[in-house]
Amino acid sequence: MEQLLFALLTIVLGVVGAIAYFYGSNLLLDRIFPANVPDHARASQNLRRAALIRPWLFLTPALLSLGIYLVYPVFSSLAYSLFDRSGTHFVGLANYRWMFFDSEFRESIFNNMLWLIVVPAASTLFGLIIAALTDRIWWGNIAKSLIFMPMAISFVGASVIWKFVYDYRDAASEQIGLLNAIVVALGGEPQIWIAMPFWNNFFLMVILVWIQTGFAMVLLSAALRGIPEETIEAAVIDGANPWQIFMKIKVPQIWGTIAVVWTTITILVLKVFDIVLAMTNGQWDTQVLANLMFDWMFRGGGDFGRGAAIAIVIMVLVVPIMIWNIRNARREMEGR
Repeated sequence: MEQLLFALLTIVLGVVGAIAYFYGSNLLLDRIFPANVPDHARASQNLRRAALIRPWLFLTPALLSLGIYLVYPVFSSLAYSLFDRSGTHFVGLANYRWMFFDSEFRESIFNNMLWLIVVPAASTLFGLIIAALTDRIWWGNIAKSLIFMPMAISFVGASVIWKFVYDYRDAASEQIGLLNAIVVALGGEPQIWIAMPFWNNFFLMVILVWIQTGFAMVLLSAALRGIPEETIEAAVIDGANPWQIFMKIKVPQIWGTIAVVWTTITILVLKVFDIVLAMTNGQWDTQVLANLMFDWMFRGGGDFGRGAAIAIVIMVLVVPIMIWNIRNARREMEGR
């Protein structure tokens, strides 16, 4: 109850503070540049000056927040990556040289590549298929709601759910894990799914695909509905079957949206952390870059230099995809 009251108080103070800031700053601006002065030329000049300054009153809090919580940490991490574990002695590029000869870092890179290949492709494909199918049935909106529901669950919450799916008990015990219960019912032996090297990565990926399919479905469904009916009708008149209409008419027209969905999920995959931490904590060859960064930064005494170097690598991998994604989305919006 105490935490709930504290959270409520924080929200109230934040809202009141925001209202007070915007109201007070605009009131002060109007006092500095009054529009109701006898001199019309001065009044006009004050209005122009106030109009130039007023947008910055609204932008300043957001810019300060971005500077403090985004820009500053980037430069701080870059600086830390050039120092030793204590952050006091300059070591240059030694932390980056260490990474490329470290077996755990190579394992993390390999696993991240697996995630990059499987998760965006699977989520986008399933989202596209579901979006196309649910638009053709009367209960499609109900189906979409159910498929989108996992998006409301945190990654840790989803991991807890799937832990029960993958749960293992010895053969003499009753299986409470859904997957092992099915295997045993079919006459098989229960397996420790999340401890199976290489394949356990795919079992973890299923969780993120389960969550992100709803996101892909919503965007792709909106894109499919935006396709002009005339093009589909013309294809039907020309004798195209449903598969040809879908692959040669619909998909090419929403290719920009598919690319945006794909790259957005790719950025998320590069930063995946919660699922691996909650399911395996990086054990059994499931380590990924974000989890490795967490281990070096906050565990084993804390090595700020190596942890920061891994963070910079993640940022370098994410930023180009993010820039391309933003440009592609902007081009698509301008094209419309």
